[in-house]
Amino acid sequence: MFSIKFLVLALALVMYLLVIIFQDKKVIFTTAAALILVLLGTFVSGIFNFQSASVTQNGTAFLLHHIFFELINWNVLMIYVGSMIIAALFIYSRVPARIADALVAVSPSTGIAVVLILAMTGIISIFVENVATVLVMAPIALALSKKLKFNPVPFMIGLAVMSNLEGTATLVGDPPSMIFASFAGYTFNDFFFKFAKPSIFFIIQTGMIAGCIFFYAIFGRVKEKPQVEKENVISYVPLYLLILMIAGLAIISFFSTELGYSSGLFVLALGLLGLIWYKFCQKKTKGEIWTLVKELDWETIAFLIGIFVVVGAISETGLLDDFAVFLANLTGGNKFLGFFLILLFSVLISGFVDNVPYIIVMLPVAGTLAANIGVQKELYMFALLVGSCLGGNLTPFGASANVVAMGILKKEGKPITFKDFLKISAPFTILTTAASAALLYLIWA
Repeated sequence: MFSIKFLVLALALVMYLLVIIFQDKKVIFTTAAALILVLLGTFVSGIFNFQSASVTQNGTAFLLHHIFFELINWNVLMIYVGSMIIAALFIYSRVPARIADALVAVSPSTGIAVVLILAMTGIISIFVENVATVLVMAPIALALSKKLKFNPVPFMIGLAVMSNLEGTATLVGDPPSMIFASFAGYTFNDFFFKFAKPSIFFIIQTGMIAGCIFFYAIFGRVKEKPQVEKENVISYVPLYLLILMIAGLAIISFFSTELGYSSGLFVLALGLLGLIWYKFCQKKTKGEIWTLVKELDWETIAFLIGIFVVVGAISETGLLDDFAVFLANLTGGNKFLGFFLILLFSVLISGFVDNVPYIIVMLPVAGTLAANIGVQKELYMFALLVGSCLGGNLTPFGASANVVAMGILKKEGKPITFKDFLKISAPFTILTTAASAALLYLIWA
């Protein structure tokens, strides 16, 4: 068993190293690692935890069934695909731009308008993929900056970090939240209240308030108020689909104690309904439909499938339990030290590494560590979620939204260095993480 653990660990470490070094080819490395483990699993027992792993046709069939239906989380993938389609249609509708125009119109000053737009960006990102949110809000930020002749860099960075922050708040916000919900058996409603206690949504909102205060300190001095022309909305149907998705997930939560296929099928069905509306009501061609579908984030889907298999092997060989015992010994059973180390490591690692594979690996570790120390598992799993998601704001390449924001600034002739990004991102990350972590510990410790 030791040799099998060593083999799986070595393969996983090589995969992670290659993913870190060559981030644009991460799907290739995760897929290759998954395929190698599947092939090894047909010849070597102990890599995957099921009964018929032997060199027989029957054993291979059992192995593939175990991987395809138990390790790969199709519910998470269906939620992600369906919500991406609805998000793309929501952006097409131009409703977000209309809301931003209304915020500028009712704000007493531009400084407050900018903060409200950043807050709105975060709120949209609760339900819409982070990169898509930045792309739809960027023209608004750039236009406002040009009208008032102020530097667009803090505004664009603000769009990225606020979208990353709020993506953690609900089940449909980001893949890490979906993965957490699946692992912990959380429903959509559990993200708001669990065991009659405020859950992750309110913990993240504390960070958002801290983030708004931070950006008001930057933009509050801008008093001039520009005149804006109201954006014409193409259709409100995508907004209705978004509202229906939220309401439907909330209702499903009342009838399901764990995240079954019902949630994924519902969101995917809404996404397909949206495509039908886009085709027939908006009179789009097959080519235009294909373009919308093709531009969805399929890379993350493929990446997740590979990661599910690799992490399944890591877990089923007992490596994660070993790591949890090591951490328990390291903390000496100290509740706060365990909380602080998980939060700190999550922020630092996620500042440089994709948080999806990290959180898949660490969720069972955090849960086991909590059990070993004797604290409620939510304390450490929420710390992991907060640290890994908010930590992505730390560096320019810690999250895809940050990379996109930097690319837009470069096209606008405002390239930004790592150091300049850090001047805004570092204090923002520290402030929002500290605020969220303080409320988390106060409620769940």
